[in-house]
Amino acid sequence: MDFELTDDQVALCDGIRDLCQGRFDIDTVRGLADCGGVDRQLWGELVDTGVFSLVVPEEDGGVGLGWAEAGLVFEQLGRALVPGPLVGTLLAAGVTDDAVVGLIERTDGSALVEYPDVLDALLVLDGDGVWRVDAAELSFELAQSVDPLTPVGRVAELPQGDEVGGGDGWANRAVFLCSALQVGLATGARELAVAYAQERQQFGKPIGQFQAVKHKCADMYSREEVARAALYYASCVLDAPELADEDRAVSGARILAAEAADHNGKDCVQVHGGMGFTWEIDAHLYLKRAWALTPCFGSLDEHAERIAAMV
Repeated sequence: MDFELTDDQVALCDGIRDLCQGRFDIDTVRGLADCGGVDRQLWGELVDTGVFSLVVPEEDGGVGLGWAEAGLVFEQLGRALVPGPLVGTLLAAGVTDDAVVGLIERTDGSALVEYPDVLDALLVLDGDGVWRVDAAELSFELAQSVDPLTPVGRVAELPQGDEVGGGDGWANRAVFLCSALQVGLATGARELAVAYAQERQQFGKPIGQFQAVKHKCADMYSREEVARAALYYASCVLDAPELADEDRAVSGARILAAEAADHNGKDCVQVHGGMGFTWEIDAHLYLKRAWALTPCFGSLDEHAERIAAMV
């Protein structure tokens, strides 16, 4: 099992990073809060780039790559704070032609749906399969979201919808993609903290030269790298299930990625000091996105219990 990126994978990461820097700069991303989190033109550029057809076979019109490449791309999207129902739209490729697709697990009673104002369709996972619900069939009540770039709406009851496939593997793939986004968030938060620590002067020198700040930044990098290793391992297992247990690999990656995103977001705020709590500083956006992603497709306790049951 080789965790070193190939030249093609490095080029893929560079291409997505350049796309994010050119089209999803932080001012543009902040502005997406005013249009439900998704701008159709920018979303179309992600579609045209092949972001959502990465794992669709070439014979079906997709890019024909694996989950390792999907994880690398989503890591860059998380690093750039790109909002929108990214996970649902990628997993929906090949089963529906809708452009903006949400994904949720069926629950008893009401449910919270992300990006309610921009969805074309919602895919619902349950024990019997995957069901497509047209967005026009959903009636939402506005709900408060922790992340200004992840609006949510509450629906009293999810319609059954039309079956579009079996549910095997969908939840694990959704968890994996969420983990990739959170590793990217951990990276973005660490980079923001380090850049500030290098430029902020105190007592005549950058605050990054003080041990307390230096050690905090080092801890952020360590968490990020451990989570990235777990993510790469999970991607290898998804691409070659005979290597190891898929449930264990995916749950392990999810726990480490969520913790890295959460702690790095908090440390980024702390490195910025009193300014870190203000709306103008971007640190809080990484932390809030991490919090918004953590409950999706199983709590961390549920993933820990799933691993414990295998020991």
